[in-house]
Amino acid sequence: MVFASVCLPLVGAEFCRTGDPKAASACPLSTTVPALHSRVIARLKQRPEFLRVAKSKRTWVARGLILQARNSISTGSVEDDTADVRVGFTVSKKVGNAVKRNRARRRLREAASQIMSVHAKPGFDYVIIGRYATLGRRFDGLLTDLETALEKTGCHS
Repeated sequence: MVFASVCLPLVGAEFCRTGDPKAASACPLSTTVPALHSRVIARLKQRPEFLRVAKSKRTWVARGLILQARNSISTGSVEDDTADVRVGFTVSKKVGNAVKRNRARRRLREAASQIMSVHAKPGFDYVIIGRYATLGRRFDGLLTDLETALEKTGCHS
């Protein structure tokens, strides 16, 4: 019995820069993809950064989220349009177990990537706090909540 080996390319292998069909799923995105967002969104990750934003008292509570904002540019300076928008996310244990908190955080991250990159003022730090209603709220409702919160805190560009 003779077996002929047939080499068929895997689906999606044409998107890999290296050409190795086995590495198709691990390929990084091409740098030729156009940018979807107008501003760079950096992350707040350390506790003192979150506390500084909370001290500013610039807060808006919406049904699906709470937004806190703080001007990160020193007072008296001209607003820099090239400054980054920095966003931090937090969801307390009141929302639920780890699975529910992570789901809420993922929903807030996606909403922030769509709204903050376009409408947020550069040079501001933002903290988005998830609420119990974040889980059941329709996604377009979350987008509306975030955009309204930006307007109400005076951070809408």
